[in-house]
Amino acid sequence: MTLRRIILLRHGQTDYNVAGRMQGHLDSHLTPTGHEQAAAAAPVLAELAPDRLVSSDLRRAVDTAELVGAACGLPVKCDPRLRETHLGRWQGHTVAEIDREYPGAIAEWRSDPEWAPPAGESRVAVVTRSRPVVDELEAEFADSDNRSETALLVAHGGLIAGLVTGLMALPTPVWPSFGGLGNCRWAVLARRDDHPRWRLAGYNIGA
Repeated sequence: MTLRRIILLRHGQTDYNVAGRMQGHLDSHLTPTGHEQAAAAAPVLAELAPDRLVSSDLRRAVDTAELVGAACGLPVKCDPRLRETHLGRWQGHTVAEIDREYPGAIAEWRSDPEWAPPAGESRVAVVTRSRPVVDELEAEFADSDNRSETALLVAHGGLIAGLVTGLMALPTPVWPSFGGLGNCRWAVLARRDDHPRWRLAGYNIGA
């Protein structure tokens, strides 16, 4: 009948995570630890019985989603709208390198969802581009005969934090209160027939 639950899973550890470099739209790869994290999360997520599995098209998310999809018995649909925040000129650099070239900019970015890195995206812009993925799933599930549906989205820490706050319709000054998720950890949003607004059922959950 309708979309009642959304699970938002961050990808596993990548080579850029280990090196402390900002990824954004760069196509980094899972480390062996990242593959192990995804394999451990997969059976736990399968117990939540998702009905659809949609992933960012970046390799680190797709590789994570394929391991989870195998456990859930679901195909992976890729959607570039679930990509991480485009970090512009910051991509590929460490926080220390960015602080040297753009003093104070990292703190500004973390505290203001409308602020964007040079040639990059703001968190508000990321939510604007990713929200239609959920809207389209809602429209698809509205025609379903099932009483409730669950969607599993595999994406990135910054996008997930933004999408959670955006779907909950929280005012933008509150958004920075939600930090990014750990690798292969997830957030859950749910709602009821008598309370149609999304509510936070869990955040930074791990296997």
